[in-house]
Amino acid sequence: MSTAYTSVDLTPGTFDDPYEFPTQYLPKVMKDDSKIPLVLVACGSFSPITYLHLRMFEMAQDHFKERNEYELLTGYYSPVSDSYMKEGLAMAEHRVSMCKLAVETTSNWLMVDSWEPRQKTYQRTAVVLDHFDNELNTIRGGILTSKGNRKIRIMLLAGGDLIASFGHPGVWAPDDLHHIVGYYGSVIIERTGTDVYGFLLSHDILYQHRMNVTVIKQLIHNDISSTKIRLFVKRGMSIKYLLPNPVIDYIHAHRLYLPPK
Repeated sequence: MSTAYTSVDLTPGTFDDPYEFPTQYLPKVMKDDSKIPLVLVACGSFSPITYLHLRMFEMAQDHFKERNEYELLTGYYSPVSDSYMKEGLAMAEHRVSMCKLAVETTSNWLMVDSWEPRQKTYQRTAVVLDHFDNELNTIRGGILTSKGNRKIRIMLLAGGDLIASFGHPGVWAPDDLHHIVGYYGSVIIERTGTDVYGFLLSHDILYQHRMNVTVIKQLIHNDISSTKIRLFVKRGMSIKYLLPNPVIDYIHAHRLYLPPK
């Protein structure tokens, strides 16, 4: 099931620079033509980004290295726009900056895309994935192989808590779930206390597309959450070793997540 990508107003909000799709870590040629080229996209608030958000990509990378089906090319963070109106949501410009600081200082293959946070209205996850499909496959023509260009497979990378929200009435439109899981696919990092397999069994749409869902168990449990980070900052507690130092410095420099005076 597919829907056509539609252009959305790209008028910058608090961003001063023009939008440009990041490609610095996107390979132009596949290493192994026998595999399926894959790009992972993590959507979320990232207010702030934590080591768990970074570890999710590393766990996914380990998973696909052990299997011969996919060649993982790169990964993207796509923070939500300010119009998401979630409690504790720092301005999009700050969240993008923190994500960039995190990947620039810790990773040589992850990138941050600012298309979604630049939007004036909230963009559904299905539309965000369509944006990546448009940038990677329509505009850039996929990736080069020895037999010509090949379409890149795009999948949503998410935690088990996000997948659990698929079952909350009124949160996700059925058509969007079919599009996200059926057309693209999902890679789920199972968090402590979540039963992703059990949820797949009980959810009709996810069960229908279960072959498009990859579940990865955490071998070292990590329960760091942005909510707890914000609470620690609010209470004046240390957040060292929970997220990269440059992100911590940014939070303190911009006085983010402090209680109102």
